[in-house]
Amino acid sequence: MSESETPSPAQGPRPEPIRFFGTTWVDHDGHYGLRRAGVAVGALAAAAAGAAVLRLGYQGLSIAQVSPLVSTLVVVVFATCSALAFRRTWEGFVRRPDPSRDASAERSMHSIRMIGFLGSLLAYFCRALIEAPGEKLLRAEYEREREIFERRRATRTGNPSARKAKGARGKGGPTKRR
Repeated sequence: MSESETPSPAQGPRPEPIRFFGTTWVDHDGHYGLRRAGVAVGALAAAAAGAAVLRLGYQGLSIAQVSPLVSTLVVVVFATCSALAFRRTWEGFVRRPDPSRDASAERSMHSIRMIGFLGSLLAYFCRALIEAPGEKLLRAEYEREREIFERRRATRTGNPSARKAKGARGKGGPTKRR
């Protein structure tokens, strides 16, 4: 963030941008609906292209005449990884990842997400039908920050030095400092 973009105390908190949406999710302006439709269509198209590539890979296995067990295992692995990636991606739209969670667990989940990329793309598609992916989480955080900001702002109205001077005059004049 550059110096011109840092929020001053008078402006309050700024919303966090979402990929493909920026900060249009706050007021649903700036062609928000078209962006959501575009994200949904794009995620679905990417999932369809990924499924076509997986189909070619599966056909390659059948051309190579591998055993039915290997073919079954490949399908089960991709289906399981896709289901896990869908769940993990969907949960990421609703809450922040737990920082206390072991970093190695996150690294191992990264490979599962890569294998189950179809699940991640489908989660993105489904969430874009409801809202901008991640909007619910960021809106809750932004509204909480705004509420805290407004409470702070309401409690410190006026000039603090004027309050001190007014309080000192009310007790018989200015007090001596030692």
